[in-house]
Amino acid sequence: MERKNIWEKYPEGKRAGLLEFAEKYRQFISGCKTERECTAKFAKMAVNAGFTKMEEIIRAGETLKPGDKVYASNMGKGLAMYIIGKQPMEQGMNILGAHIDSPRLDLKQNPLYEDTEMAMLDTHYYGGVKKYQWLALPLALHGVFVKKDGTVIPVSIGDKPGDPVFGVSDLLIHLAGEQMEKKAAKVVEGENLDILIGSIPAELKEEGNEGGKEEGRMKDRVKANILQILADEYQVEEEDFLSAEIEVVPAGEARDYGFDRSMIMGYGHDDRVCAYPSFMAMLGLEGVPERTSVCLLVDKEEIGSVGATGMKSRFFENMTAEVLHAAGQYSELALRRTLANSRVLSSDVSAAYDTNFPSVSDKKNAAYFGKGIVFNKYTGSRGKSGSNDANAEYMAHLRDIFDRNEVAFQTAELGKVDQGGGGTIAYILAEYGMEVIDSGVAVLNMHAPWEIISKADLYEAYRGYLAFLAEA
Repeated sequence: MERKNIWEKYPEGKRAGLLEFAEKYRQFISGCKTERECTAKFAKMAVNAGFTKMEEIIRAGETLKPGDKVYASNMGKGLAMYIIGKQPMEQGMNILGAHIDSPRLDLKQNPLYEDTEMAMLDTHYYGGVKKYQWLALPLALHGVFVKKDGTVIPVSIGDKPGDPVFGVSDLLIHLAGEQMEKKAAKVVEGENLDILIGSIPAELKEEGNEGGKEEGRMKDRVKANILQILADEYQVEEEDFLSAEIEVVPAGEARDYGFDRSMIMGYGHDDRVCAYPSFMAMLGLEGVPERTSVCLLVDKEEIGSVGATGMKSRFFENMTAEVLHAAGQYSELALRRTLANSRVLSSDVSAAYDTNFPSVSDKKNAAYFGKGIVFNKYTGSRGKSGSNDANAEYMAHLRDIFDRNEVAFQTAELGKVDQGGGGTIAYILAEYGMEVIDSGVAVLNMHAPWEIISKADLYEAYRGYLAFLAEA
């Protein structure tokens, strides 16, 4: 089934809304490169749009009524937003679920060392990466130091004008004979993804000398100089790395891509290219919806949705119970019914067909740039292992919504049957008995430091998410 190129829906002169939305998204991913930064930005935008923090509702013992808007932050690394609908919540919610973490390098807890008068930071890669793609690339540091007294010190170095950048060095081609014979997975080992951060030694303190011999020589003087810079600029010491979360990400802003500027190249499209339109759909929803509308943004998807901030935690279930209670509708049975009767778009990216690597895709069942939002009925690998396989009835329901609202969509699989595969948060939400399907934006270079998306697909995803939330 051939799908039209949706740029034809937006001929020149009728693209203002699409291009404006894409530009705001480009600015968003340029400034929000970690899950903490995304959560802080979204929370601020939510408050400005009239959402109230759920903690305040609970503390004041206030009640919720249809049309009320609330949100809750999960340890500053995720967000749940609710717009209370007209129907009792136990009849189900319309949920947009996406993740806001992305593949990267993380600093280890004892990262700083000196070798041959070079100061280095030891890293541990996060998520599925091709390690060799992170060599000889300008990198930035984003995250937080947390002092023993609870003081949180934000760090963002490498993206502001005039900032220094950092990087992992690569072997020069003249000496790379053995390296070039290695498999791609072994070109660089994970333990060798250390970033270079300095080379100037600290000045020696003047000490008294006896017999012409200088005493009190400082050890690891380059490392000492870096520690002095950190102390002066951030008021942190080496021990504070023990309670720090510093992420190493590509330096630089997202950019328009192509002569026609039809695409965006940026870090973290997976999965912020779905999280952003999901969030914006909540802000764009007009009036009081029939069913309670939800946007759920989670952490840790790239490493299995584990931990207190991942989808496998009880955060979403607990917050839904709190919302039910504040709406005067809570019981354990009502909570179970609310979750089981909900419908979900698991808003996650799909692999775009790559003309440079056609052999891994089934052309009839691949996602293409400019063809609209992508539905993946199932993900998983090989025999659909680890997949949520959506019901045909639910797929038909969504086709009806999107066709009535003139939203362009396509269907796809993640490559050929035995080629590989992957998963999302869909199967976790489906454990409640919800109707769930993966739906998102096609991405080229997925999990590379710089990924590419189509502006038209981004905008169509927003329109599709908005139509889904408004549906009874």
